[in-house]
Amino acid sequence: MTNINEKTLISIVCTDSEMLAEAALLGQALDLPLVKASELAFVDIKKLECSQFVLILSEQGLALQQTGAKAPGAIKVDFTAGSVDHRRKQGGGKGQMIAKACGLKGCATPDILDMTAGLGKDAFVLASLGCELLLSERSAIVYALLKDGFTRARRFAAYSDPELAIILERMTLLPNSDSRHLILPEEKVDVVYLDPMFPTREKSADVKKEMRAFHKIVGADLDSNELLPQALALAIYRVVVKRPRKAPFLNHKPPSFQLMGKSSRYDIYTLKKIL
Repeated sequence: MTNINEKTLISIVCTDSEMLAEAALLGQALDLPLVKASELAFVDIKKLECSQFVLILSEQGLALQQTGAKAPGAIKVDFTAGSVDHRRKQGGGKGQMIAKACGLKGCATPDILDMTAGLGKDAFVLASLGCELLLSERSAIVYALLKDGFTRARRFAAYSDPELAIILERMTLLPNSDSRHLILPEEKVDVVYLDPMFPTREKSADVKKEMRAFHKIVGADLDSNELLPQALALAIYRVVVKRPRKAPFLNHKPPSFQLMGKSSRYDIYTLKKIL
């Protein structure tokens, strides 16, 4: 992910007075202002005029919300419910295209580095199928959302979902840093997974309103071509690149083979056969 667009205004909003100290620390870490209001919990956040976006900190966790009358819903990382949880339980197991692309078959569950973790959805799918995941995310705001999502999910799993707890144990969020300069626990990993942000059309029916707002914050990965050589240097068996179906090859390098979906594809660069 890229850094915040300089023209995008963003502030932190805390709707719980008992969490103001935590919100202030988050503001310092992200170098973002904290919105203060005596009755903020009763204010329609979408109507705030101080920012184009706000990071909302509440008892329900951290969420990114676009402001404005027609703003879409908030974006947050949630591994305990919604589409992520549904995919874990009903997603099709190792028959899913992402699993095939990463080489999952039989007892093979390779260790995977997700260099562009985003909201963690793909990494969670792979972890739910038995893989050990390292997650790297360079956008400080997305990293904060991810970190909060992991904190809430682990708290929930410890009391309510032992299976989820096992999956989360397979996922390690690396310190916030540029993926091009990663320092890994080991020299190499089995598979490196890349899903760089691609410029999206504002009126594209394939992109939900929430994600179009998300793209405005993180921008397009204009330096994504630089990630492929780094990924190839870190992988033992293969590098997997998720791309829009008609997008050019990353770094103009043709893959060893492809898996094609309706709107996206996986370009697979094989280095060694997975046993």
